[in-house]
Amino acid sequence: MEEVKILLSERETPDYWYNIQADLPNPLKPPINPKTGEVISIEELKKIFPEELLKQEITQERYI
Repeated sequence: MEEVKILLSERETPDYWYNIQADLPNPLKPPINPKTGEVISIEELKKIFPEELLKQEITQERYI
């Protein structure tokens, strides 16, 4: 398979990303703690992921 690499200038780099969650008929199910089988809290997720990433993951906004 041939490798293709696309380089973008700073001007060409996207300013925002499309979020498919805005167009889903139902919201995604919340993440589950694999040890307990229960819904994991945002506070627990903050121990693993940066807060800004979590904001992007849970938003229903069309563009992030």
